[in-house]
Amino acid sequence: MASNDNYKRLHMSEEQQSPEVSLASLEKGVAVIRIDRPEARNALNTQVRRQLAKQFTALTQRDDVRTIVLTGGETVFVAGADVREFATASTLDMYQRHNEQFWEPIARCPKPVIAAVNGFALGGGCELAMHCDIIVAGESACFGQPEVKLGLMPGAGGTQRLVRAVGKFQAMRMLMTGCMVKAPEALRIGLVSEVVADDQTLERAKTLALEIAGFPALALEQIKEVVLSGADLPLENALLLERKAFQLLFDTPDQKEGAAAFIEKRKPRYQGVN
Repeated sequence: MASNDNYKRLHMSEEQQSPEVSLASLEKGVAVIRIDRPEARNALNTQVRRQLAKQFTALTQRDDVRTIVLTGGETVFVAGADVREFATASTLDMYQRHNEQFWEPIARCPKPVIAAVNGFALGGGCELAMHCDIIVAGESACFGQPEVKLGLMPGAGGTQRLVRAVGKFQAMRMLMTGCMVKAPEALRIGLVSEVVADDQTLERAKTLALEIAGFPALALEQIKEVVLSGADLPLENALLLERKAFQLLFDTPDQKEGAAAFIEKRKPRYQGVN
């Protein structure tokens, strides 16, 4: 059985390799993060998870970044976790890896995040897409949580985010059979935001990101915070959270500018918009 020390030594050697997750572009406030590990169909190993966390942490702190687009390229988003990393791992090995630390910067990113999904988004790939706020899928994209076929279950939010996205009965079908759901069905059951032609996936995601980037950053941040936090609260408490955030925004210059522009029938000039 592979030891945790062997795992760490393997990871240290990987750090010397070229990045598999990179900032592909940054234009007009829209940052595009690309996963590029084609030989493994962008499978999530620790190196990729670590680099994703690093990119999201860095972009969260940048004022010139208003929205983030996450893509895996033209043919595959992420085909799942790298099975080679856990095939012989023990419970203690998996615990000591603390992979949750790499998901946290994505889950807690206050900026709007859009997934541009082509090809497979399976297992950890489906979970990664569900960490985003909007999912734009190419028409040939496929989603699924096939962990049960390996004697496992999702371990990065798949059971929790999926049921919140599509409801208990669709989630149970996907989780218990490991079936793949094609983009049109994913749209029908509420797993994705919209479906476009495969060659338009990234461009559509960037267009949406650019549109969103033009709105007041604090309003967007509050919308995301209230939606995500309120989902786990009783309705009365969630409505209170919404009301307080709504009231808070009345002290922002962008709210005053937006109201004035509406009354004066002109385009608003929000602060900080590139």
